[in-house]
Amino acid sequence: MNDRGNTIAGWVLAGGIAALGLSIVTGEYFHAERPETMGYTVEGVEAEAGGEEAAAEQPIEVYLAKADPAKGEQVFKKCAACHNADNGGPNALGPNLWGVLGESIGTGANGFAFSDALKGKGGTWNWDNLAQWLKNPKAFAPGTKMTFAGLSKPEDRADVIAFLNQHSASPLPMPAAPAATATAAAPEGAASPEKAAAEGKDDAQKAGNVPVPTEAQAAKQPAGNIAGPAAPATSGQQAQQRPTK
Repeated sequence: MNDRGNTIAGWVLAGGIAALGLSIVTGEYFHAERPETMGYTVEGVEAEAGGEEAAAEQPIEVYLAKADPAKGEQVFKKCAACHNADNGGPNALGPNLWGVLGESIGTGANGFAFSDALKGKGGTWNWDNLAQWLKNPKAFAPGTKMTFAGLSKPEDRADVIAFLNQHSASPLPMPAAPAATATAAAPEGAASPEKAAAEGKDDAQKAGNVPVPTEAQAAKQPAGNIAGPAAPATSGQQAQQRPTK
């Protein structure tokens, strides 16, 4: 009986060892590499070094010109665990944000205990620095007590700022998008306006240096070789060219 139990135990042990070895071999053979381009993006996860660079952001005013406070209210729900933007609302884990635009950084919100990192920033909240804060609080004020990672999309930040701007006794007029400064590229091989103007000036100078032939020179040269405009014939010349009767 014991021999039979030992035999079964041996077969079970051998089978486990074989299965383990097979899993190791197949794992090495079918080892999966990280794709160069991810099939989808997980929000809040930073791209690894060497990945595709994020598209360069435009100034926040560009996004504010198209911002939607209603969408901002939805995005603000991510902040509602620590903040409220109600008139006279209490401070919670984070300060009350009523009238935050134009408020002194680190000293407003009805006596909220701000971190020294934020108190040391100075100035007042405006479109630009509020957008920087919402993008990455720890980068804006290293040492801040705020644990929120930030809003990665500039459109979301603009919508939230538009929402907060409305939650104020005196909402500010939304900024207009800055005028585009980049000029359209000239077609390949085409001269720049400055170069074209310089070449035109040189051509005019060269034309001004061409001597105008005299009447005698014009009469001696063939019509195709006369340089410059031909002088009008005088009555005397016309008389000489007429055949005699």
